[in-house]
Amino acid sequence: MADRRLTPDEAAVAGVAPTVVSDLSTSDTYQVKNDGSVVLRFAKTGSGACTVTMVTPGTVSGYAIADPTATVPASTGVRYCGPFPTAVFSNSSGDMEFTVSEVTGLSVEVTQL
Repeated sequence: MADRRLTPDEAAVAGVAPTVVSDLSTSDTYQVKNDGSVVLRFAKTGSGACTVTMVTPGTVSGYAIADPTATVPASTGVRYCGPFPTAVFSNSSGDMEFTVSEVTGLSVEVTQL
């Protein structure tokens, strides 16, 4: 399992052409610098749905916070995830992390609002 850093595109009034990342792997953990204004857009054109798991590194009273998931439907599925509050989703390096379960025809765009 490798860690892969994704750099957010910064939203702008005049618009921004998103960076589309499509070389995703189920064996990687994706890291994004998180200031609480990051949004992920997943799109799926392949058969088979994908579960995206957003990692919550923290605990409350010694109990782990459950990692939320989002399902990106097969074929024409699109899901937006975020923003991610830093107190819940940022690790000690200030990154939020996510993993994916299926990558056929899957892409992600990372935007900082």
